[in-house]
Amino acid sequence: MKKILVFCISLMAVIGLAACSEEGSSDGELTIGISLPSATHGWMGALIDDAETQAKELKESEGINYVITNADDPNSQANDVDDLISQGVDAIVMLPIESAALSPVGQKVADEGIPLVIVDRELENDAATVVVKGDNEGIGVNAGEYFVEQLGGQGKIVEITGPPSSVTEQRGAGFQEAIEKEPGMEIVASQNGDFSTETSLEVMQNILQAQPEIDAVFTQDDGMALGVIQAINEAGRDDIQFVTGAGGAKEVFESIQNGGLVSATFLYPPSQVKEGVKIAADLASGKEAEEDLVIIEATQVTKDNVEDYYDPDSKF
Repeated sequence: MKKILVFCISLMAVIGLAACSEEGSSDGELTIGISLPSATHGWMGALIDDAETQAKELKESEGINYVITNADDPNSQANDVDDLISQGVDAIVMLPIESAALSPVGQKVADEGIPLVIVDRELENDAATVVVKGDNEGIGVNAGEYFVEQLGGQGKIVEITGPPSSVTEQRGAGFQEAIEKEPGMEIVASQNGDFSTETSLEVMQNILQAQPEIDAVFTQDDGMALGVIQAINEAGRDDIQFVTGAGGAKEVFESIQNGGLVSATFLYPPSQVKEGVKIAADLASGKEAEEDLVIIEATQVTKDNVEDYYDPDSKF
């Protein structure tokens, strides 16, 4: 049976410090491979920074080397992972750009006997040694319940999803589960915003032209929520009551603080990758995984508790 460890965000820093102090390899011969998508800003940009920060800490404290690769598409990422295998790394951390497309190379890692830590988006097979992720279904369920409460069980909803992945599927399924109990709740449009502010802006512009009446918008990502808001403001639409996001971006927190269109988000911190890198270091050192699934709680953030999470100095 899988053991599931739910991490509250407020405890992650403490847990991280404890993990960093554990005994590990100091001979400099171990190497972790880290395969991530490309990004310079937003949630993914912050995750990439967090991954390198944690890897540097492990190199300084335990002498474990690391190699980080970044890819723009699934084929490039698969090639990156093949290269890491060829280099003989002792463990691999991967955030798959797409779940299905990266599942075969994930299986190749497992077949080579290399420990594999998957972060954020799951594979479609059992290749991972450990999966570290946020509570994607919980984000969807919590968001759906928020919509039902705010709209009184009656409303026309637009859904902006992510690209094909476990994250997108689970957030969408959780949201549908929560609202389907209310016959007055209707999703009038559902489009892929590609976890991109720019793409979501364009997608929402088209939806606004096609849908004369919208009560609220559920987006699966804070960056997409910002693109949706820009489209709504540029169109001068005043029928839309609120927008929700997911992640915990500083700009979204500020919208919540200021009474903007984004009225709620659900935590899915990029810092989860730090836990993945630390677990990979333990696996590379020959330690057994204590859990094979690590889930971070999908805390709801609204005007009532946003001050508890807002950090003006955050990169994300």
